[in-house]
Amino acid sequence: MELTSALLDGFLKTDSLAAARRVVSDLGLKAVSCGAERGLWEPGPDRAAALDRLKTRCEQFSPFGIDRIVIPSFSTQKWTLDDYKRGIDAMREVGETAKAYRMIGMVEFIRGTTFIATLPTTLKLTREANHPNVRPMIDVYLFWSGMSQLGDLDQIRPQEIAHVHWADVPDVPRELLDGLTREIPGEGVAPLARILRKLAERGYSGPASVEVFSPKHQQADPYELARGIRQKAEPIMRQAGVL
Repeated sequence: MELTSALLDGFLKTDSLAAARRVVSDLGLKAVSCGAERGLWEPGPDRAAALDRLKTRCEQFSPFGIDRIVIPSFSTQKWTLDDYKRGIDAMREVGETAKAYRMIGMVEFIRGTTFIATLPTTLKLTREANHPNVRPMIDVYLFWSGMSQLGDLDQIRPQEIAHVHWADVPDVPRELLDGLTREIPGEGVAPLARILRKLAERGYSGPASVEVFSPKHQQADPYELARGIRQKAEPIMRQAGVL
């Protein structure tokens, strides 16, 4: 499972961090990653505050045994090449912060943003930053629904990807897609088996966490939703040769 900052904050309004850890343990779950703050990759005046918030998140999440933290890139302003050079320095700062907690800061590119929106940009920046505690990750929904291309997967080096999110892409014009239009794997048109197979070929063997955010999924019974996801996702994983 993955823990998100928003859900943890909600829990901590009425209970303790130790109680949150007991809930995860009592349910027999293993937390493999977590979500963090925004504004950490992009240069700007708010980065110092964002780094302080990152430290707080690392302090909260590391007791769960989590060793990787998802850090998305959200921005709407226009950037320059010099800003990307400063972004590389920003990645190294994040890496040093995460290193203190034995965690990895993972770069998640987000479709439609103006700083890191594609797999090639993610790979280029993380390689130039060259910090062992900063790694690229891939969200298959964002990859297929955005500006990245299937051939971009060939650029991935062995063992380079640190984490995978996946969901299916509905058969609608891409202009209509947003954060809520994710479908359960097997209910859309993305070549999921082909993508998972390529990631496996590139040496990825870690968790592949399904993310669905639409109201119909968020309001569903968690057990029934998880069972339905498993029924749809496992055949795709078998086809990809990863199960």
